[in-house]
Amino acid sequence: MPRSRKLHPIERTDLELARNLALEKDSAAGHLVGKFAELGDQPPMQMLCGATIAAGAARGDRRLFRAGLRMLAAHSLATMTKAFIKDTVDRTRPGEVIDRRKYRMKPGKSSARGLQSMPSGHSAGVVAVAAAALADYPAIAGPAVAGSVALVGAQLPSRNHFLSDVAVGSAIGLAAFGLAYLMLPPLERQSGR
Repeated sequence: MPRSRKLHPIERTDLELARNLALEKDSAAGHLVGKFAELGDQPPMQMLCGATIAAGAARGDRRLFRAGLRMLAAHSLATMTKAFIKDTVDRTRPGEVIDRRKYRMKPGKSSARGLQSMPSGHSAGVVAVAAAALADYPAIAGPAVAGSVALVGAQLPSRNHFLSDVAVGSAIGLAAFGLAYLMLPPLERQSGR
């Protein structure tokens, strides 16, 4: 693998994990995990937020409605942040590295999908939405955390992202949730109860 600079230890770890965890994209398992990983993409997450808002409005449930708004705000902030970073960093996706054995990570503005690995937008969005929902509904922590971990984790064997991509994406999601929480605190906190 030709490269003009020494790789950072995190990059070396990322590359080794990518090779060890990657599923063959044409295999049944690779196809299934790839489809599952896409549930963390923007349209499904936006649909979940919209459905939560609609359910809250239809039921006259202010808490559910507000949670949906916070989920959408957190997702939007996470999406904007990951887009900004993707527009400043060129990083080869694991699938490209495995298939073509070429790796690159450097400042850049490439819009080629194969060079937009950092950060994981799926991870950012999933973590932001789950954390925003948990602010009003802590009782769903088990399924929300398990689902989030599964979706974020699926980015690795599906060859979409490196471990550091999902770590940075998850951190973006938590930060986006924090901002959304400040904008739309739970009703109990807002009313002082």
